[in-house]
Amino acid sequence: MIASRNIGAVAAAATLLAAAPLSAIFETWTWLIQSAIAVAVVAGVAALTRLVRAPLWGQVLGMLAALVLALTWLFPSGAELLTFLPTPTTFGHFADLFTGSMQDMRSYGVEVPDTDPLLFITVLGVGGVAVLVDVLAVGLRRPALAGLPMLAIYSVPVAVYVDSVPAVPFVVGAAGYLWLLVTDNVDRVRRFGRRFTGDGRDVDVWEASPLAAAGRRLAAVGVALAVALPLAVPGMTGGLLDTLGGGTGNGTGNGRAGAGSSGRIDLFASLAGQLNQSEVSDLVKVTTSEPTPFYLRYAVADELRPGGFQARSPSGRPANRDLPDPGERAGRGVQQTPYRATVEVTKSLSMSLLPVYAEPVRTEDLNGNWLYDPNQQVVFSNRENSRGKKYSFDYIRSTYTPAALRAAQPLPADHPVRRQLTATPAPVPEVEELVKGLVQGKRTDYDRVLAIYQHFSADNGFSYRLSTESGSSGQDIVNFLTNKVGYCQQYAAAMAWLVRAAGIPARVAFGFTNGSKRDGDTYTLTNLNLHAWTEVYFNGVGWVPFDATPTYGVPGSTRSAWAPDTDAPEPTSPDTGTTDTPAGPDASAGPAGPDNADRDTDSGLSLGGETPTEQAPVWPWWAAGVLVLLALLAVPALRRLALRRRRGARAEAAAAAATANQSAPVDGAPVMVVRVDADAARADAHAAWAELLDTLVDFKVRVDRTETPRATADRLVRETFTADTAAVGAARLLGRAEERARYARDPLTGERLLPALRAVRSALAAQADRRTRLLAAVLPPSVLQRWRIALADTSGRLVALTGRARYRLLRWNPRRLLADRAAR
Repeated sequence: MIASRNIGAVAAAATLLAAAPLSAIFETWTWLIQSAIAVAVVAGVAALTRLVRAPLWGQVLGMLAALVLALTWLFPSGAELLTFLPTPTTFGHFADLFTGSMQDMRSYGVEVPDTDPLLFITVLGVGGVAVLVDVLAVGLRRPALAGLPMLAIYSVPVAVYVDSVPAVPFVVGAAGYLWLLVTDNVDRVRRFGRRFTGDGRDVDVWEASPLAAAGRRLAAVGVALAVALPLAVPGMTGGLLDTLGGGTGNGTGNGRAGAGSSGRIDLFASLAGQLNQSEVSDLVKVTTSEPTPFYLRYAVADELRPGGFQARSPSGRPANRDLPDPGERAGRGVQQTPYRATVEVTKSLSMSLLPVYAEPVRTEDLNGNWLYDPNQQVVFSNRENSRGKKYSFDYIRSTYTPAALRAAQPLPADHPVRRQLTATPAPVPEVEELVKGLVQGKRTDYDRVLAIYQHFSADNGFSYRLSTESGSSGQDIVNFLTNKVGYCQQYAAAMAWLVRAAGIPARVAFGFTNGSKRDGDTYTLTNLNLHAWTEVYFNGVGWVPFDATPTYGVPGSTRSAWAPDTDAPEPTSPDTGTTDTPAGPDASAGPAGPDNADRDTDSGLSLGGETPTEQAPVWPWWAAGVLVLLALLAVPALRRLALRRRRGARAEAAAAAATANQSAPVDGAPVMVVRVDADAARADAHAAWAELLDTLVDFKVRVDRTETPRATADRLVRETFTADTAAVGAARLLGRAEERARYARDPLTGERLLPALRAVRSALAAQADRRTRLLAAVLPPSVLQRWRIALADTSGRLVALTGRARYRLLRWNPRRLLADRAAR
């Protein structure tokens, strides 16, 4: 049993070591802490089930239940009982986390942040591997097969990394696997007994024979070759050798258009979450030569589904190569001016996209892992993240006159951009009717877009607020157009939807406004400066930005001549290129703005949301959980106390009955008349002896069930109570009472057995150490032993019952019936 516990602990440690490669895909070590908790719970329950000698199927069920409890405690849904007991809502929450993990896997590149869905799927996987490793290594004694589930963990970073996988985590995982194999082999050798040589010298279990030493050397060489060979063969890696050789990458990537993808990103959810944070964090510092720059952008959402806009996977070529020149679109009314910017991303912003101004033409300080998508005008990577990046780039700022946009002809019906970026879900009657009324009589695409843009104004009842309002239509777009309350997410998506319904390509762009923290040419952008706006495609011009969000709600908001501020008290002069709305102290996008009194937690996938209800405090659940845990821990002690009191009550009743039979003194001496009740006296002696044996078990004194009561009492006196005369007499009295109860015709009566039990217990407690006394009081070994035996007996009876039922069913087996009929 001790060997099984040792192998079980090694199996748990080996599982955690095998999970070391996962460190290459996570930003922090939260996954390891949570995985260690889950593995520890699984290993602890496995050890307890083996302690009570549960069958293998019982061990598996116990470990799975432990894994579920650990997941419930680590990833609560808020509806658990006592914070760790799952409910049907908990399993529904687990299903949502599992679904969310699939989305996050497509949304992030390495290194990934600590999102609950990704942490959940990681802890679930590591915990499941821990169960399999324990079953194979301890239950089935096949530790070599345990390498298969361990290898499954290593396959995760292999699937994520395109070029190479870090070697060090693999070595750590291999060391854990070898540790498990060595521990199992040592245990097998110990089962054969002692090893010795021909000259009579004992050989220590860890001393290697020449054959074993050769095997270890071959294993070490094999692991070294397995790690070193992929690093040395050309084409199998491009990361580690380049780093060791001082190279900075080949700068070419794979050279194929469409290669690489940053995945599908929930941009709306990220935007909503950042704007609703009360803590302000600096995310980006940008220095630009442009006097009044437009928004710094990093992503677009151009796929419209019934739930709203979603990001499409970008594709492109390495950003450190020559980028497309937008100068070919320059014409009458389109002014293009070159500028240069330097961006420094803080450690608070980690994503697979880089913020850049629209239409970059050249980048610096970026390697071939960063790609540029000319259609979406975004820089992305599926191997690196933006955290701590500093880079520079040249870009073109295009400005347009309304006349130039009016001159743009509608796109042909078969144009790829029009076919793809005017697609909408099933027609919404309210949207179709609104768009039809807005564009009626408008002859050009620009006039149609401008009419839709001007609809989102205060004159039409629209206002800015971070807390959206729900509606009864069942469709978020209709709810927003009806309630007319929202923030940039709703305004940008609603305008893009309406523009598409008018047959004009549109999409939603994401980035940063200029904010209110400016020092010369440097802008410090925070999470409250995150923003979304609409971009509309005009034939021969390209993508033109329109920001329908009210300017008073967006610090650093920028307006243009072709998309003026519809809520401004005075119309924007046509000669003005851009106007920059200053961020005053009452800007509503800030944490202290008046419109931020009610913050929502909209998921961002849709255009609307609901104001969240206030959550109840969680400390009562924690307090109740602690009380229940203490109550469960107190069950063995309470059981032991109740058993001791019941046995002591019998002895006290017998002594009281004996005292009650005293008669009047004769010649000054009391006369005891004992009422002899043989059955009651035997029962009292047996109860007192059972209490003595349980006390010996509690204080870790050896108990031999084959000894006679007199032999046990003599051994106890000889080995334990050598100097305590009271304990010596008490032990002999208890032994004599049990001996008479077992073998004599007349049991011992009239003796006070309860004081004898107290004397023996006091003597044992005085000689035991503090840890033994604490365990005897809190977790009495006698109670645990009794429960273990009862569980083993119950399991044995169930197995026997199952065997009998199977035998009876086999009697009606068609093959057996046919064989019996043939024999007749």
